[in-house]
Amino acid sequence: MITIGVTAERDGEPRVAVSPETIKKLGNLGCKVRIERGAGLKSRFSDKQFNDQGAEIVGSAADAMAAADILLKVRRPSAAELAGVKKGTLLACILDPTGDRPGLEAIAATGVTAFSMEFMPRITRAQSMDVLSSQANLAGYKAVVNAASLFEQAMPMMMTAAGTVPAAKVFIMGVGVAGLQAIATARRLGAIVSATDVRPATKEQVASLGAKFIAVEDEEFKQAQTTAGYAKPMSAEYQKKQAELVASHIKNQDIVITTALIPGRPAPKLISKAMVESMRPGAVIVDLAAERGGNCELTEPGKTVDANGVRILGTINLAGELPVNASSLYARNLLSFLETMIDKKEKALKINWDDEVIKGTLVTKDGAIVHPSLKKE
Repeated sequence: MITIGVTAERDGEPRVAVSPETIKKLGNLGCKVRIERGAGLKSRFSDKQFNDQGAEIVGSAADAMAAADILLKVRRPSAAELAGVKKGTLLACILDPTGDRPGLEAIAATGVTAFSMEFMPRITRAQSMDVLSSQANLAGYKAVVNAASLFEQAMPMMMTAAGTVPAAKVFIMGVGVAGLQAIATARRLGAIVSATDVRPATKEQVASLGAKFIAVEDEEFKQAQTTAGYAKPMSAEYQKKQAELVASHIKNQDIVITTALIPGRPAPKLISKAMVESMRPGAVIVDLAAERGGNCELTEPGKTVDANGVRILGTINLAGELPVNASSLYARNLLSFLETMIDKKEKALKINWDDEVIKGTLVTKDGAIVHPSLKKE
């Protein structure tokens, strides 16, 4: 029998790493889930729902982790939280391995074998395990909903006997998973939507959703994507031309959603103070990169800033504002990941350390940081 420990999250994190649905499926794989009392309440999962699917409810986080072979979390636990965990316990969570090196080293020193779900390879087989995509999808939707709520004007065009109400203009900066969902949501609300990205392949995606693509489409732009689908670094000359185009466009927008993140680095600055000052009072900016410093020069993580009538939302953890959906999707991501480690016939752990999914996400093992991108020279 494989024992899985699940604890309540700390620091206001409302998500939980399992759902009643996945607890039942983990049981079918030969796993016994021990979950801290109340761990799912913020995601509207009761202890009874967990218990009905076979989970054992325990009184504390320490009890949940004490005998665990696998520990499932949403956020990275502290080394202190792992003090009672046996060496070699598998930990799967959003580890944020580049955000706090001393904290990561402390986790490695506990002897846990830690997997960072953000490092999941971008391959077809791993799509069902991709936590970044599942959570970004929700964040893109929630960004538009929050912006529309704060905007204080109607989103769609309305024809009335008293006159016409113009449609809101929404500009999406960054056309990844969150950006595409933001475009789709804003369009469903009736807004006039435009979007920008430095990757040429996104132009067709933007058009397919009924939005207008904004970019400097020169020869450099046409070559601005790697074979893996990521953006290449752009020249200073191109960046200047693109910034000028964005500046001329943004001043006429009512809502701007920024989604640009670079793994392991601070968020790129896409909106300057001057751009914000050019926008109309009442406009709203939602910065999905606030936790990494923000795409807007005036963003303050965790706060709403009023800059001459333009409100800038630096909300952290937008997906967590939809905890029922976010937890359900995250739990399925973890279930798919664990299925690669468990022999379904023997109902026992059987890890192929050469598996691309395992190698790509493995960060600490045997007391050391082992991921190639994180090793010190």
